[in-house]
Amino acid sequence: MAELVSLADGISQLVRDGDTVALEGFTHLIPVQAAQEVIRQRRRDLTLVRMTPDIVYDQLIGAGCARKLVFAWGGNPGVGSLHRLRDAVENDWPAPLELEEHSHAGMANRYVAGASGLPFAVLRGYHGTDLAKHTATIKTVTCPFTGEELAAVPAIRPDVTVVHAQRADRAGNVQLWGLVGVQKEAVLAARRSLVTVEEVVDSLEPVPDAVVLPSWVVSAVAVVPGGARPSYAQGYYDRDNDAYRAWDAVSRDRDRFLAWLAASIYAVTTP
Repeated sequence: MAELVSLADGISQLVRDGDTVALEGFTHLIPVQAAQEVIRQRRRDLTLVRMTPDIVYDQLIGAGCARKLVFAWGGNPGVGSLHRLRDAVENDWPAPLELEEHSHAGMANRYVAGASGLPFAVLRGYHGTDLAKHTATIKTVTCPFTGEELAAVPAIRPDVTVVHAQRADRAGNVQLWGLVGVQKEAVLAARRSLVTVEEVVDSLEPVPDAVVLPSWVVSAVAVVPGGARPSYAQGYYDRDNDAYRAWDAVSRDRDRFLAWLAASIYAVTTP
């Protein structure tokens, strides 16, 4: 059964220096507060995995947590570039950052392979792109039945996956709904997992198209109201578009970013 823990204890127990860490959520239910706790606890040398790195990964990279980024698309949604990511790639600040770039389909299939206990995924994809020239984890295989050449990509098996969800019950079963992306697959693929939730309830009432993660696939659950802000949690709060726009100015300048880090992350105590 998943253990109910505080956010600080969950990160302390489950996220370790040198880990491969997936913090998933596709525009919705992004585990922002959990990611900032990773920064607060000064984790280092992480391989960060995410289909769409946004401002959360910009913060992790700028804070010096990352050694490598495995991703499909990186940007500040609706605004522009991730300036801390760009500074790390172009100038090795605050540390060099290795990149492993895939397509969205490739990343999703890699998670599915990891969740299925398979060593790799096969798909029709990457044709017409130069990704295979620059990414060593994109190969080709020949179908033994048709002779067709297909793309092959290795399974993603994170050391730890962190996701946000709407709620859990007291036994540690987790329920999420709305735009759920690859959260289920990312949890099932991981060796350890932490789910932050808006609330814990006595029972999980049925919701159309909801996903339920049973307690036996989740290592720990932490109650973190507002844990996805400035992204959104369907049924709880909307996306804070102003926060995404404001991040552009904060992240452009190293000194301004460091001031934000000192005031908004290191000066804050997690309950």
